[in-house]
Amino acid sequence: MRVSLYTETAGSGPDLVMIHGWGLHSGVWDEFAPRLEVNFRVTRVDLPGHGRSDWRGVSTLDEWVAAVQAVVPAPAVWLGWSLGGLLASRAAMLAPGDVTALITLASSPCFVRKPGWQSAMLPSLLETFAAQLAEDYERTLTRFLSLQVRGSAQAGAVLKTLRTTLLARGAPATAALAAGLELLRATDLRAGMPTIGCPLQMIVGERDTLVPVNAGRETLRLCRDARLEVIDAAGHAPFMTAPETVADRINRFLL
Repeated sequence: MRVSLYTETAGSGPDLVMIHGWGLHSGVWDEFAPRLEVNFRVTRVDLPGHGRSDWRGVSTLDEWVAAVQAVVPAPAVWLGWSLGGLLASRAAMLAPGDVTALITLASSPCFVRKPGWQSAMLPSLLETFAAQLAEDYERTLTRFLSLQVRGSAQAGAVLKTLRTTLLARGAPATAALAAGLELLRATDLRAGMPTIGCPLQMIVGERDTLVPVNAGRETLRLCRDARLEVIDAAGHAPFMTAPETVADRINRFLL
């Protein structure tokens, strides 16, 4: 099934693809992307059913990845935040020649706790959000955003920005939100991490409660060519609380 995804491109240099997190859209990068556009041609994507992108019932991780691959340049660096990091990581596994380097922001190969993997969310948290979506999706989205800023030194300011961004391009499709939550709940890419052949940079917030720093440390053990960057006093959106620091770490990794 063909899905039409919205993209926008700016900057010049090697190609870099940016993928947002659950419930939001590419507008979340508005303040951060220009810091990378100085050195890269940046393509931002709205995921299926988010922002200005269509929703056509695509539900599996590989379908979401294929929809993004169809509209972005290749080869390119892939950068994904939170849920976007799952897509970027999977793309590096499925099409290694198309992903020259991988950057994940506040992301993990497995977002929920499993035996031997405790640095993650309880499955019941995502199940509760999924159950509440049908009743009041706006309230559910707002509650999830509140979790994303928990622990951040600038929690109030970041939450205000995320709330403003949330509906700036219209409400996301409820079915897309449900599908995204299911991807976060069910996806486990740990077994595939050793197969990623490109350089990997993981950037996490020191105070992130959704993807704890230890999840990054555990992921390092699974990878062949990876580094971990911890952003002081940041929560789940380090590119918003410390944009200069995050951009500097990315530029130093890629250039």
